[in-house]
Amino acid sequence: MRQIIPSRASVLVLATSAVACAAALMAGLPLATVARVSGVALAFGLTWVTVDVWRSLRAWKQAPLRTERALPDALALGVPRVLPLTLVNDGPVAWALTLFDEVDPLLDFDGLPQTLQVPAGKRLELRYTVTPRRRGPVQLGATQLRLRSRGGSVELLRTIGEGQRLHVYPNFAAVSRYAWLAGDRRLAQIGIKTYPQRGMGTDFKQLTDYKPGDPVRHIDWKATLRHQRPIVREFQDERDQCVMFLLDCGRRMRADEGVQSHDGSHFDQALNALMLLSYVALKEGDEVGAITFGHAAGQQRRFAPRKGTATLNALMARLYDIEPGTSHSDYLLAAQDLLRVQHKRALVIVITNFRDEDAAELTPALKLLRTRHLVLVASLRERVLRELGEQPIVGEQQAVEVAGAHLFSQSRSDAFRRVTGHDALSVDVEPDALAVALVNRYHAVKRARLL
Repeated sequence: MRQIIPSRASVLVLATSAVACAAALMAGLPLATVARVSGVALAFGLTWVTVDVWRSLRAWKQAPLRTERALPDALALGVPRVLPLTLVNDGPVAWALTLFDEVDPLLDFDGLPQTLQVPAGKRLELRYTVTPRRRGPVQLGATQLRLRSRGGSVELLRTIGEGQRLHVYPNFAAVSRYAWLAGDRRLAQIGIKTYPQRGMGTDFKQLTDYKPGDPVRHIDWKATLRHQRPIVREFQDERDQCVMFLLDCGRRMRADEGVQSHDGSHFDQALNALMLLSYVALKEGDEVGAITFGHAAGQQRRFAPRKGTATLNALMARLYDIEPGTSHSDYLLAAQDLLRVQHKRALVIVITNFRDEDAAELTPALKLLRTRHLVLVASLRERVLRELGEQPIVGEQQAVEVAGAHLFSQSRSDAFRRVTGHDALSVDVEPDALAVALVNRYHAVKRARLL
């Protein structure tokens, strides 16, 4: 439906005319004279507006503006992204307008609306920035225009272009930084422990020149005689192993709901850790799979273990929009579910938010999983506990909060140690430290050949 509203210039003219009429009456001019002059001016104004609207609508109908977008394949949670939008004017008329793009409510934006001139027969590119606040699908709607008519008497409201769907994925920064630092041999900067690889594994990798310190038992005597210099067999960590994630999506993982953080929620950081370890394991030649639990009925996600460079993208496409629900997480049912589908021995990583009251349910689930798999429990320790425990005590209220935080943390830690059986692999860390902790544990498993 076409919409036409008065322009600011028209409103100003009407207001000025009203003031002039009032001033004329106050000055003693006859009412009939003022009415006659006002009527003539109004008729002239309406005629001008009618002609102006007709000319503008005719020009728009002959050559309406159109939009062209060049959108990215995906957005990353919390990462600002500049989106380009091109306005194309194929007609002979220049347009002055104000533009607003219909941005999804889950995106913060900067740079809208914009007021601009689109010359005749030209293309004009503009840019604005969006920052995703939540993972999942988002929608960029049509483009709203407020066009000034050719004579400037009215403004035409128009909607052009079509909506487009985008996907907001977990933040790829951790994976990108790991890949960069790994190539530069500086992983220690983010807390990743590295170890010499030569001779540590059992899978043959290649023949190479002997270096001081290489085990003598690795010398390949046939190659040494053939090349007339010492040649050793180089080994690598075992490949073709499997890493399976059991990701808790129950109400425990909503612990920080409503708390704003530049790193995202606890669950967002759990997904970041899952993504980083998946990248590392795939680079090592291992398979990666995932099963979620704790959902309402019918919302579980499964990703069968696979390897290859495309696996990480496929895994994220499967999990990128998942959110923790309000259901209770059944650890034993999740363990039984995994055993039904995963027969090959694997490193099973259970990512959850452990509480001391969960001990009775988690213990039999871990016992069942350990009959076939190597199990690592990764528990998210809530940031708020540390913040409460470290706050200054300035009154009775703060004293109670500090004591309560320490008591809760201690009982939780004791219960976690009882459940995991003092397992050196399991971790209980704050969300922002989970990714580094999991990668280090994975490297320790590979180095110790526990699989």
